[in-house]
Amino acid sequence: MKFVDKVKFYVEAGKGGDGVVAFRREAYVPKGGPSGGDGGKGGSVIFEATTSLSTLLDFRYHKEYKAKNGMNGMAKKMHGSDGANIILKVPVGTVIYDEDTGVKMADLTRDKQTVVIAKGGRGGRGNTRFASSRNPAPTICERGEPGEKFNLVCELKLLADVGLVGFPSVGKSTFLSVVTRARPQIADYHFTTIVPNLGVVQAKDGRSFVMADLPGLIEGASQGKGLGHQFLRHIERCRVIIHVIDMAGSEGRDPYEDFVLINKELEEYKYRLLERPQIVVANKMDEDGAEENLKRFKEKVGDSIPVFPVIALLKEGVDLPIYAAADLLEKTPYFEDEDEEIEQSVLYTYQGDDEIGFEIHNEGNGYWNVTGERVEKIVSMASLYNDDGIKRFAIKMRNIGLEEALRASGVQSGDTVRILDYEFEFFE
Repeated sequence: MKFVDKVKFYVEAGKGGDGVVAFRREAYVPKGGPSGGDGGKGGSVIFEATTSLSTLLDFRYHKEYKAKNGMNGMAKKMHGSDGANIILKVPVGTVIYDEDTGVKMADLTRDKQTVVIAKGGRGGRGNTRFASSRNPAPTICERGEPGEKFNLVCELKLLADVGLVGFPSVGKSTFLSVVTRARPQIADYHFTTIVPNLGVVQAKDGRSFVMADLPGLIEGASQGKGLGHQFLRHIERCRVIIHVIDMAGSEGRDPYEDFVLINKELEEYKYRLLERPQIVVANKMDEDGAEENLKRFKEKVGDSIPVFPVIALLKEGVDLPIYAAADLLEKTPYFEDEDEEIEQSVLYTYQGDDEIGFEIHNEGNGYWNVTGERVEKIVSMASLYNDDGIKRFAIKMRNIGLEEALRASGVQSGDTVRILDYEFEFFE
């Protein structure tokens, strides 16, 4: 299966059903009255995390998801049915962003965790709702509220406890293959691993954790060079970092310089990666010069970071770093993303917003355009097909201060005011 860890697509919740204007006309009923029912709620777009998926491949080829609209109300006070929700299943570890604003909307880190990303619109009210002692036979209703819609970016960040980092061809995949049952591709050329590989480590003392073999780093990865952010994204959730280093320097590199360069890339990335405890796996100890390099390496690193000589290909010395990683995991907390807050999306309700913001744009030649989320929702839900509906709409515009704001902006009697696709003539 192809590994896809970042996708973009569009989601749109369903529109609420329209309320209706209806009156009772039944034989042998001496007094009729309003009987228009409410519209149903629009369907929402819901994301659910699951461990049965490991890639976002399905979203690569399907770029638009729309939930069903609510049904319109009916006579005899019958409500319309609600629109069906859409449930989109994504791998555990998926982070959802609003592409237009960059705001993180959800972070799904548990199996079966769900979140409503785009909420369905509220159904419009039928004329039964507007009956009163002063107006016992209203001829007004509401249209359904539009559903929320977003352009989304979904990123998959692996939920591994331990991440293997290192330059290409230092033996990360080989190390993973001998301590887990994972079978990553292994070959004697650079960037054999181009996607992360996961494996479950089962230590001989019974402890277990998830380890990720991550694509090889090169200098400048934090700025996007090489596999760049495609690699670094997957180490953000790791609690322990294992450096796999070619201690023999078989490709002419200095082992200590490799260690310093990798830590530099981790430091320059945005998620405080150097706060994670580290372990060094000194691999390829069976090759010439490895013992001398190991001695110099330990002198430069000091005692702050444990160093374990291994020969991963021969499975020699691999148990000690596994025990050390398990010990660190027992005392290392999870790292939260402090610089990003998840937006709490609130479903619009008919009454209640304290602040109603709108903007008035002068388009010249007596044309004015009004924009603003609340104003646009009032227009989209207004029943503008009869005099009572237009009168009610005008009162709402006056109550939110739009009429006064238009006068202050210089709108003259006879000018045209546009809100969404509707045009109104302004008059005193």
